[in-house]
Amino acid sequence: MSDQIALSNITIFQKDTANKIREAYVEGFTEPFYFGVHGGVRDFYKAETEIEYPSTLDHIVAAAGG
Repeated sequence: MSDQIALSNITIFQKDTANKIREAYVEGFTEPFYFGVHGGVRDFYKAETEIEYPSTLDHIVAAAGG
């Protein structure tokens, strides 16, 4: 079995429930990452948000493609 090379330590807060905004703090970074809904995801969930942020799915796709 190989040695562990990394461990993610992330804290997520539900910041603004009405706008579906979550704020994530990743250990080692000072600025938070924001997640929310937009476009088709927003339409699918019938959310009416004032602010749009990338969804968690957007972040997963970006990470896999990177």
